[in-house]
Amino acid sequence: MSQSAAVAPVELRGLATRFGQTWVHRQLDLRVEAGEVLALVGGSGTGKTTLLRQMVGLLHPAEGSVLLFGEPLQQGSRADQTRRRQRMGMLFQHGALFSAFNVFDNIAFPLREAGVRDEGLIADLVHLKLAMVELAPEVAGRMPAELSGGMIKRAALARALALEPELLLLDEPTAGLDPDLSAGFVRLIQALHRRLGLTVVLVTHDLDTLAALASQVAVLADGRILARAPLEEILTVPDPFIQRFFLSDRSQVALARGRGNR
Repeated sequence: MSQSAAVAPVELRGLATRFGQTWVHRQLDLRVEAGEVLALVGGSGTGKTTLLRQMVGLLHPAEGSVLLFGEPLQQGSRADQTRRRQRMGMLFQHGALFSAFNVFDNIAFPLREAGVRDEGLIADLVHLKLAMVELAPEVAGRMPAELSGGMIKRAALARALALEPELLLLDEPTAGLDPDLSAGFVRLIQALHRRLGLTVVLVTHDLDTLAALASQVAVLADGRILARAPLEEILTVPDPFIQRFFLSDRSQVALARGRGNR
């Protein structure tokens, strides 16, 4: 089967998002192919994170549809919808760990919600996910308030990977991290992408992160996808936002630095 005929992990068809009288997206189409790392970029207020929330099912489209692995995300029985959602994981911008749970129970939460009842198996899986994100076993007993920013990101990523998803959504994965921690987190995502064969969709404004991770870039403007292509092709699109975002001297330095980390 050719790639064009293959089922896409996520596809948006004619998607529209509205809050009250404000339309955020109108007739938006986007297809993410298996194995891609697609970066969503756009100006402030263009609905990048909102688009991720549509993909994960936290929002319902006003028009159009979200397909997950070829199936409408919002259709079918509750069991059908749950099964689809278990094929993806999401890392929220600030981690969104449950403050009343320690790290172990945060990572165990999706396993228990999925019906895993063997606590020995849960413990093995939690410690496996901690190792995957390069956190020491003793971190499992800590509360979120006891973690550094980098550790929160890694613990939240471990939770996002708990059910071994095929699709991973990342909202500003390196926001709030200093350059060294950011570079380390990018290397971790690169390694997980290769090792697990993940399809990744990320929202980022950080050009180092984008250049290091993304195989494709989709530019969001005026409620639709303005351009979607590899980074080098995006740089040639004669659009004012693209010129400002990517082609300033400062941006060019960041892109060169990011390319060096691929």
